[in-house]
Amino acid sequence: MAKKAKPSVDKIVKKVNKEFDKTSSQIEKLINDALKQFDSLQNQIQEPVRKLLKEVDELRDREMKRFNEEFERRLNEFHELQNSILERLGIASKELKDEVKKTADTASTKVSAAKPKAATTKPAPKSTAKKAPAKTAAKAKTTAKPKTTAKKAPAKKAAKPVNKNDLTRVKGIGPATAKKMQEAGINSIEQIATPSDTDKEKLQAFSKMKGFATLSDEAKKIL
Repeated sequence: MAKKAKPSVDKIVKKVNKEFDKTSSQIEKLINDALKQFDSLQNQIQEPVRKLLKEVDELRDREMKRFNEEFERRLNEFHELQNSILERLGIASKELKDEVKKTADTASTKVSAAKPKAATTKPAPKSTAKKAPAKTAAKAKTTAKPKTTAKKAPAKKAAKPVNKNDLTRVKGIGPATAKKMQEAGINSIEQIATPSDTDKEKLQAFSKMKGFATLSDEAKKIL
């Protein structure tokens, strides 16, 4: 009986080993398939992510470039406006000093001219003492005339000719812009106030500057 049982045990062992090998190969195949699917899924996810990151970087670079250009443009406009204001303040203060100096000189000359006339009225004879007030009144009227000339002195100052070649006198034009306009062929305020067809084409190069629409009106005010 023992001899007959031995072959059946060997068969069972072989059968078990065969089934184990078959199961192992199936499990290995399933694992390989799962790994392939995982790799393909990972590639599908990574590619859109890379593309999105690239687009974000490009957008950031474009926006930074645009911001820097806008900042530089605004900064240049601010510098031009600042220079224009400083120049205008310098011109105004110089004219005010000259006017004050001139009025002071005219006042001193009037005082020096009035002193000799007042001295002649004092040595009047006693017999004509009653008539002296009338004469002094007449002299006072004559001495009052130079005061009217003092009031008219500032009017002569206002009649000074305007430097039509100084483009910075036009509101909104700074030294840098004036230099560019002169290089373009705009050398006179009249060319801005009443531009010809050729001057209009030259001025179009400055159409993006701040206050361009009112340059002609501002130039006419100066003329």
